Amino acid sequence: MPRELDQISLIRTILDDEEEKTMEEQEIINLLLQRKVTRNMEEHAEGFTFGDRMSDRIAKFVGSWTFILLFMGVLIGWITLNLLMALRAFDPYPFILLNLALSCVAAIQAPVIMMSQNRQEQKDRMRSQNDYKTNLKSEIIVEDLYRKIDALLANQEEILARLRRSDPPQD
Repeated sequence: MPRELDQISLIRTILDDEEEKTMEEQEIINLLLQRKVTRNMEEHAEGFTFGDRMSDRIAKFVGSWTFILLFMGVLIGWITLNLLMALRAFDPYPFILLNLALSCVAAIQAPVIMMSQNRQEQKDRMRSQNDYKTNLKSEIIVEDLYRKIDALLANQEEILARLRRSDPPQD
């Protein structure tokens, strides 16, 4: 009976010492687990101005097959109409007015697409930061788990060693 009490007190002493050492670390891990480190990209998009959202929509439409096919249809229609009207054409053969219209469209499209790309770059940067924070949090938690497992194994080995020393071999 006294030997059993000695073993129980030994186990309690070891566990109490280990709990004091890891209390601060455990608090830090709990804070990390409770706090969300990532942000939702959709919530960030709500902060965009009307112009930002409009340029994104325009860039999305201009970069689609629908736009390309519609634009090709308008160009073919313009050229066909002016060729069929021959002498009374509003934009005869070198199609100077069409060239001017195409230049204006290109001059307006380029900055709108650039604005949209800049915002996309901001979104990508935020996604990258979110990924980094998530990976860092996971790495810290996994490292903490490794330390806890190592500590448990060391305590278990120490307890077994003390139990073997206090237990005389049975014949």
